[in-house]
Amino acid sequence: MLGKLSGWDDTIVALATPSGIGAIGVIRLSGPTAFPIVNELFPAKDLMIQQSHTLHVGFIKDGEVALDEVVVALFKGPKSYTGEDVVEISCHGSPYIQQQVIQACVSRGARLAKPGEFTQRAFLHGKLDLVQAEAVADLIASNTEASRKAALHNIRGGFSAVLQGLRDRMLSFSALIELELDFSQEDVEFADRTQFFNLINEAERTVQHLLQSFQLGNVIKNGVQVAIIGKPNAGKSTLLNTLLNENRAIVSDIAGTTRDTIEETLNINGILFRLVDTAGIREHTSDVIESIGVEKSLEKMQQADVVVYLFDVNEMSVGELSGLVDKFRSESIEYLLVGNKAEDKSLLSEFSALDNVIFISAKSGWNVEELKDKLTELVLHGSVQTEGTVVTNARHQHALQQVASSLSDIHKGLDDKIPGDLLALDIRRCLHYLGEITGEISNEDRLDYIFSKFCIGK
Repeated sequence: MLGKLSGWDDTIVALATPSGIGAIGVIRLSGPTAFPIVNELFPAKDLMIQQSHTLHVGFIKDGEVALDEVVVALFKGPKSYTGEDVVEISCHGSPYIQQQVIQACVSRGARLAKPGEFTQRAFLHGKLDLVQAEAVADLIASNTEASRKAALHNIRGGFSAVLQGLRDRMLSFSALIELELDFSQEDVEFADRTQFFNLINEAERTVQHLLQSFQLGNVIKNGVQVAIIGKPNAGKSTLLNTLLNENRAIVSDIAGTTRDTIEETLNINGILFRLVDTAGIREHTSDVIESIGVEKSLEKMQQADVVVYLFDVNEMSVGELSGLVDKFRSESIEYLLVGNKAEDKSLLSEFSALDNVIFISAKSGWNVEELKDKLTELVLHGSVQTEGTVVTNARHQHALQQVASSLSDIHKGLDDKIPGDLLALDIRRCLHYLGEITGEISNEDRLDYIFSKFCIGK
């Protein structure tokens, strides 16, 4: 694929480690002149005659000026990350030194790499498919165990294997149906329609399973926004502090202390929850600033994936809560009722008829761990399973929706016994969208857009 695209026959260079002062910085080059460029800067030995996958210690020099003592790692293509000749220079972590080394490489013919260009070259050389390449960015961005597992599964080719198996079988039937078109005058069938019907049924189940996994995948990748709402002095700020195990929000006995929203993140069972502590909601307030806070609270409630409605069990009635539940359900809001200040257990029985309710003491921490488990269960409808294939990418989801639509049309066509030429059109459409996911069917602009979201040096 690389030969079909323009501008991919040069050598690129970039800092592969985070910018800023550190112990070590790694500068990466990839391309046909990577070895000659570094060899000119590295007089300690002739790198052109060294073996691949070896390390060499010496000084990097720009002319007669010694820039730094470094370790040079050599990776000859195609046995490298990009499939090209790759050199990695490990220098000291001074931003000035790193810039001097990069500039020396640029002055000898390299150009600065664009975001994601190393991984893009790996894809174009067939070292990774597009799903695996995108998973590299997901792995770099992972901030929980669940997101790490999901990304690593895709890098290993788990998702790609599912799609490739499906695409290969579809292609074999497509070829047979296309062959039938060449013998249309003889009224013969090369493709067994019963076997093909069974394949379509199996494919529909597989695609639906993948589409359903996107809800979990989106949670794993992007986290869950949780709005903690309730009346003033219900204990919302105390709950936030208890969940975070730090005094993040101001707590007092004065109603309406929280005037603005406070947002923090919390990792619960491998899922990232973005907690939003909101201003207490009450119908009438003469405080202008508090009223703005209430408006923001209502706005956050509409935006949240889950609403935690915190109420004081000593002050809230079952009837009032039932009215709130009706409101949440009518607006399709995912909610959890949390009864706070539940030290007196005799008060709790009257709330037992309500669904999605749990009782805690935010001040003492009683039952807060059970609240965390309840939140996870509510969001995921069960435990987190990331060992199998989980769709985490919106681009993949959109393409899978098109695949599902194509499979439905094929299914209907088989039921209606439509001619092979019409059936072939739907099969081609299905194969097209399967190929779009893995990158077998793509274009340069789309690839540039996808890889532009990567960090520079990767």
